[in-house]
Amino acid sequence: MTRINLPLDKCWKLLNHGPVTVITSAHGGKTNVMAASWAMPLDYDPPKILLVLDAAAYSRELIDASGEFGLQIPKRRIAEQTVAVGQSSGRNGDKFSRFGLKTFPAQQIAAPMLEDCVAWMECKVIPDASQRYDLFIAEVVACYVDSDRFHDNQWDFGPDPLERSMHYISNGEFFSTGERFRVPTLD
Repeated sequence: MTRINLPLDKCWKLLNHGPVTVITSAHGGKTNVMAASWAMPLDYDPPKILLVLDAAAYSRELIDASGEFGLQIPKRRIAEQTVAVGQSSGRNGDKFSRFGLKTFPAQQIAAPMLEDCVAWMECKVIPDASQRYDLFIAEVVACYVDSDRFHDNQWDFGPDPLERSMHYISNGEFFSTGERFRVPTLD
């Protein structure tokens, strides 16, 4: 796997298929990781995303303090860890080590980024009154992809289901990104 930078004006393509995301955060020597299903692209130039994050979440505390976070699209390979980081609090210890998550340094933010993902976005929060609704608007300041899974400006998840992104249903159930097919366009 090789991580390659993606032009920022193309980062919306990473979230357009509605995958589960994992949020990483850091502030004051503390870090956290959590699962999040409510993230979506908002704008192209500059690229922005929307993220819903409950005020009671420990990650929210770190993001409010730092003004930044990492947004990753995990592979099915780490589905169990994705559920685990979504069901436990980072206030009680380091979830990265507890669940065996490997990280690497971000390019432009302090939060660590997770290995075993298909895409990564580094985001800086745009201060906005809508935060009272637990809604974050953030600018994407760095974006990179697994070149085996995303190339020629589109996803290519390949035959291995463990290398695909996941979509949350409910009650611990997911489906992985499935079969690719094409519909003719009218041009």
